Amino acid sequence: MTGLLPGFSGPSAAGAGAHAPAAGTSGAADPRVDQPEVVAGVRTVFERYERALREADVATLTELFWADPRCVRYGVADRQHGAEEIAAWRRAHPGVPPGRTLSETVVLAVGEATAVVSTLFGYPGRATEGRQTQTWVRFPGLEGHGGWRIVAAHVSEVPR
Repeated sequence: MTGLLPGFSGPSAAGAGAHAPAAGTSGAADPRVDQPEVVAGVRTVFERYERALREADVATLTELFWADPRCVRYGVADRQHGAEEIAAWRRAHPGVPPGRTLSETVVLAVGEATAVVSTLFGYPGRATEGRQTQTWVRFPGLEGHGGWRIVAAHVSEVPR
């Protein structure tokens, strides 16, 4: 599966937990889905986001969210609407606890300018499974990170 990130565990396209396209849809056979260069670009910027999260790099985390009032982030116990609220929240909560691990990370690229990244995360000693979904859009003319920005994000945790 081209969307799975190397180095992260998860099901293969044919393995347990894989999702097949619904009947009557083109799925992976559609040349606009999971174009390798788009998946690679999103993978790179997602990995940069995760590194910034682990390093509490607030400037990069803020830059990677779309600077627009319509940008949304729903967290585990919080929510922000708009780039200003997201930036303020991030300044108050700059990073994540040590030992964050990702699993079952999937990049689904649709076209050349839209992708969804879904991943599970966890922390040592915690009996919860974290779930994170980000919608990325590539904006022509934006500097840095290939123009990719998060336009919507959702983070949740459930007991294991």
